[in-house]
Amino acid sequence: MQNYTDSIPVFKALADETRLQILDMLSSGESCACRLLDHFNFKQPTLSYHMKILTESGLVRGVRDGTWMRYSLVPDRFAEVQDFLTALFEEKDARLFDTPVCRKSS
Repeated sequence: MQNYTDSIPVFKALADETRLQILDMLSSGESCACRLLDHFNFKQPTLSYHMKILTESGLVRGVRDGTWMRYSLVPDRFAEVQDFLTALFEEKDARLFDTPVCRKSS
């Protein structure tokens, strides 16, 4: 069985357009917060909010560089997510779920 609880922060992180854009930008390589901020029409506290969600999910790593943060993707975490999704959609033996077959009511 999958560990669904560990996956919740990842899907929360992926369920936002801004965070998806940030991930797309970071797919080109490490970036400092100031460069990410240049791309958006919001202030630093909003970026910090999004980066907190991304780093807590494990998809992004943040490293302090003076007064700025430098962010990069965590490839191993993306591989875990891919494995989770693959396993989630694999064909499974119905007996694994120990539930009776649904019967049509009369």
